[in-house]
Amino acid sequence: MADYSTVKGLFIKEKTADPVASQAAGGSWSTGGSLNTGRQSLFLFGTQTAAIASHGYSTANTVATESYNGTAWTSVNNANNARNAAVRGGAGTSTAGLVASGDNFPSSPRDTAFTESWDGTNWTEVNDLNTGRLGFGGMCGLQTAALGISGHREATSFTAVTNVEQWDGTSWTEVGDVNTARTHGNGSGTTSSALYVGGHTPPSTNYSNLESWNGTSWTETTDMNQKRRLGGGSSDSSSSMIVFAGYTGQPESVSTTTEYWDGSSWTELNDSSTSVGNEGGTGSSTSALMAGGNSEKTATEEWTAPANFDPIVEGEIFFNTTANAIKANKLTFGAGAWATGGTLNTARGNAHASGTQTAGLFSGGDPVHAVTELYDGSTWTEVNDMNTGRAQTHFSNSSPQTDFITASGYSTNITGVVESWNGTSWTETTDVNTGTRNGSSFGESSTAMVKTGGYDGSVYSTSAELWNGTSWTEVAEASGARFVNRGGAGTSTAGIIAGNYPNGTTDAVETWDGTSWTEVSEINTGRSGIGFSGTQTTALAHGGGVGTPQAAQVLTESWNGTSWTEVNDLSQASQSGCGAGSDSSGLHMGGYSPPNLSTTEEWTVPSSITVNSITVS
Repeated sequence: MADYSTVKGLFIKEKTADPVASQAAGGSWSTGGSLNTGRQSLFLFGTQTAAIASHGYSTANTVATESYNGTAWTSVNNANNARNAAVRGGAGTSTAGLVASGDNFPSSPRDTAFTESWDGTNWTEVNDLNTGRLGFGGMCGLQTAALGISGHREATSFTAVTNVEQWDGTSWTEVGDVNTARTHGNGSGTTSSALYVGGHTPPSTNYSNLESWNGTSWTETTDMNQKRRLGGGSSDSSSSMIVFAGYTGQPESVSTTTEYWDGSSWTELNDSSTSVGNEGGTGSSTSALMAGGNSEKTATEEWTAPANFDPIVEGEIFFNTTANAIKANKLTFGAGAWATGGTLNTARGNAHASGTQTAGLFSGGDPVHAVTELYDGSTWTEVNDMNTGRAQTHFSNSSPQTDFITASGYSTNITGVVESWNGTSWTETTDVNTGTRNGSSFGESSTAMVKTGGYDGSVYSTSAELWNGTSWTEVAEASGARFVNRGGAGTSTAGIIAGNYPNGTTDAVETWDGTSWTEVSEINTGRSGIGFSGTQTTALAHGGGVGTPQAAQVLTESWNGTSWTEVNDLSQASQSGCGAGSDSSGLHMGGYSPPNLSTTEEWTVPSSITVNSITVS
């Protein structure tokens, strides 16, 4: 009998296992040698094949120290001060290590400032921390250059602190605080580039927060999938980290979950064999060690990712001989959501905007403004003002941050003034034929834009004009007059507009093909003053106003070129705000609630390449 490939001439690879998204994703846990002294809340530092476990709690606080060679633990010289409650509280190698802080229970005060240095044979007391605490939230670095992060204090009713201290080989110096005070998280990296993730505030609030350190300050970035405290962690850089086990959930329980940070997002990996908390963790994201934990465990587990791995390639088709199935690697999108972005310097609505989530532009607005602000993905900065301040303009909201045009609008009255932006300054250019305010528009640059609708001082307009970089030409009119619309996205040859408010809110949607307008599927909730992100075929409509008088909305709808689907709402209701970016990475800026808003929200749709079986009949 002829097989499929002979008949059809299709050649696909045979594989014994599915490919993985990263080297870390191919990793798994295995059993290592048992500790001689079972303990929890221990210091652990070094690598998977050369580690030191010290201190901790084993029916009482202990000074016991053990050395690991990748197979077995050996008892070595004891530490000087018995203490526990250190999570990721050690830094350095098996021959040059450092530990600090800890719980002095049952003595008082319980929060300690002890620091000890390990030279491969003996422990030596060195200069204490400036602020004693129970268990750093995280400690990372080397014996001669380390960071001690956060933690909590008995002296302040076990309140978590934001303090961060840096060790220079001789003494501790206070440096920039973390943004969110918490204890029993995980730190990784160096004194110039580090991460701090998870933790809790006593008695029971767990966190998924991740903060990154650039040597000067901490910045909030992508949260873990699970809120977690008293887990283990290991890392070889500030852009590659795994965290594992610990306490998760509500109600809380010990966990087996492992998560991997690739510098931008978190992915769940293979679970550990044992659910455990209060364990120690060290190593890298591809070669880690976990030891001890509640209740005084001796267990050790080793995390190993393959040196050679088969990465997922989007679109690849292969035959898994183990599963006896044809499979394909497919790009899969998750559910989009809004997150808080940087705050505008000047609160306003009915402005104009363009750019991307990490390079945005916001200018003009009500009450009449000439202010221009640029966004870098976290902060808004004021730059050169427009020549003529105005609001309710038409604008090229699909253009880049450096090549933008705004037309017409309202200053002291309706105006036909047009200005273009080159990334540095505004230049007046040819006026529109008919000045209008509060209509619709879209365009891809300062030389390509379409404006339509609005109010011309006497009537609601259906007129449309096309800008080619030199002059405005009247083109086919839209089907419906549009006022207080704002909604529009796309290019001068492929645009989309939705909603309006001439005599009440409507749900009409029209597309432009460069020559004519076509009515398409209506938006689910008719409204005016919509923010728009995306293109003619993949757009996001967010915010707007409903009713008479208008009430600001949080509604967000996604357009796939055929129909509208309601997705996750904005956090802040906003009417006549602005949109920019794409349907998977967008911005919503300003607007009215009322009052005028200075808020920015960032829309992100997570994506990953997944392995999917193909049904063959």
